[in-house]
Amino acid sequence: MDLLDQMAQMVESVREDYGKAKGGNKAAGTRVRKTMQDVKKLAQEIRQEMLESRDSEGS
Repeated sequence: MDLLDQMAQMVESVREDYGKAKGGNKAAGTRVRKTMQDVKKLAQEIRQEMLESRDSEGS
């Protein structure tokens, strides 16, 4: 599975907790925040991968 698919799967998995968090469930809010932090890290990895890909093509 590539990184983009991984990120999409993470976002989809947190959808239910997001609804619960909007309804006031504090534990669900914690899970959403943790998952979003993981998504942020993964997005940075994807960004870095794209920069490396661009740099290697230009050489």
